[in-house]
Amino acid sequence: MRARVLDTAPRLFAVVQEFALDDGWRDAEVAAWGTAYEDGRVDVTSVDGLRRLSLASPARATWYFARRDGVTARLVWLTPSRAATFDPAEAA
Repeated sequence: MRARVLDTAPRLFAVVQEFALDDGWRDAEVAAWGTAYEDGRVDVTSVDGLRRLSLASPARATWYFARRDGVTARLVWLTPSRAATFDPAEAA
């Protein structure tokens, strides 16, 4: 069962926005967290929780979060875990 869970788990990613500062340097921040499914679609939630998106692909998430002038967005994929544990069953 653990192997099946690990093999079918969705992939997690962050959407990172990069932007120019007044002094010419660039900075970045995590703008959203996403879940990518086997069929290619993604669910994305902004870090402030105000925007929740269901999109056709991870690329659409980068487009959405890079719509302001001077802002670029990229995905940072989290490494899939290879561990799984069962929660103990609650006694009835």
